[in-house]
Amino acid sequence: MAEHDAERGYLLDNRQSEAGIRFGALSELFDPVTFRHVDRLGVTTGMRCWEVGAGSLSVPLGLAERVGPTGKVVATDIDVSWTEGVTDGVVEVLRHDVAADPPPPGGFDLVHARLVLVHVTHRAEALRRMVQALRPGGRLLLEDADPGLQPLLCPDESGPEQRLANRLRSGFRALMAARGADLTYGRTLPRLLRESGLEDVQADAYFPITSPACCVLEAATVRQIRGLLVSEGLATDDEIDGHLANVATGRLDLATAPMVSAWGRRP
Repeated sequence: MAEHDAERGYLLDNRQSEAGIRFGALSELFDPVTFRHVDRLGVTTGMRCWEVGAGSLSVPLGLAERVGPTGKVVATDIDVSWTEGVTDGVVEVLRHDVAADPPPPGGFDLVHARLVLVHVTHRAEALRRMVQALRPGGRLLLEDADPGLQPLLCPDESGPEQRLANRLRSGFRALMAARGADLTYGRTLPRLLRESGLEDVQADAYFPITSPACCVLEAATVRQIRGLLVSEGLATDDEIDGHLANVATGRLDLATAPMVSAWGRRP
């Protein structure tokens, strides 16, 4: 969830104080979706898995449970500051840039990246390297956001609180785009997997419209980018304070950008 092009600078840095809160909320929202796909793909004992741009422990540890002691899980990220507490031998953690470094050696039965490539400037090269890392018959599972499909934080824009929320979300999207994020990337995944030579390509999409985790995620995200929103003239401190207070009431029906999950098999 956090691999990126170091030259561009990731808008939501792993080291910032809100990052752990964000990763926890993302895990609560999307881990059930991810593992539904992982289990559908038949990830099981003895398999080798590469988790790209891991950002937190929940997915690598869930994969490790499935592959057991005879399997292997490699988790990579440009920033591995989140790895404290990983049990030795359960998950191998490597500092790695998916768009610049060779894939970890050995070949993999599953390569997975969630909310990663949308932030990677050289995403086509990153995808090529991920496909290259698959064993024959191995599966690639890519899950990425498509803010352009549903750009609103509050789809039900019923009052001033919702309008403010949507304006701040628009500012967040502008900051992402300025740093090289592709806000329409998710919808392209099925085609890109086919063009990469994968077979049996399928996809679906998921986004919650109302969830307590959406409120946690929104508050942490806004606090993390607050300085940039103000310095870029996208919001005032008073507007941000008002929005955070509105989010804290729990009465806003907050959504996330749709997450498109696409998977395919290497022949």
